[in-house]
Amino acid sequence: MPEIYVSTDVETDGPIPGPHSMLSFASAAYRADKTLVATFTRNLYTLPGASGHSDTMSWWQTQPDAWAECRRDPQDPGVALTEYVAWLKQLPGPPVFVAYPAGFDFLFVYWYLIRFAGESPFSFSALDVKTYAMAVLKTEYRQSTKRNMPRHWFDPLPHSHKALDDAIEQGALFCNMRLENHTRQ
Repeated sequence: MPEIYVSTDVETDGPIPGPHSMLSFASAAYRADKTLVATFTRNLYTLPGASGHSDTMSWWQTQPDAWAECRRDPQDPGVALTEYVAWLKQLPGPPVFVAYPAGFDFLFVYWYLIRFAGESPFSFSALDVKTYAMAVLKTEYRQSTKRNMPRHWFDPLPHSHKALDDAIEQGALFCNMRLENHTRQ
């Protein structure tokens, strides 16, 4: 079965899981041809004993709409992550975690999956969109920023710091990059 690219975005109250919480997460599952197969999103209760990092909480004060969205109807992480695993397993192909930056988003998602669901359908790996851009553009990693990427890679989709919006937007970006890369070959 062909891989399904699961573009995932998290919203958190700090830089690492445990002392800080994942407030919201969302995934947009794409086929390689950029067909959006399904989406999944949940807002979560904060972890017992965790607290927001001062820098992150200061940033959240500049994003009142996104903050309100990620605090609406939170769920227990154990319930939400178990539902997420079931959702991933019903996708029409093996899931590949995709994020921008994968190092941040995967850290939280993997930690929460293992802690609350006891497994990760993604195994131990994640595909980083910035690293993929580096390879496609044949440039240095630090030069592979969104402002240096071709404009035609970007669909007119919002990047609102609302997890589902951002997961859809970065998934479309990845698919556009992948399609161009495969067309060149």
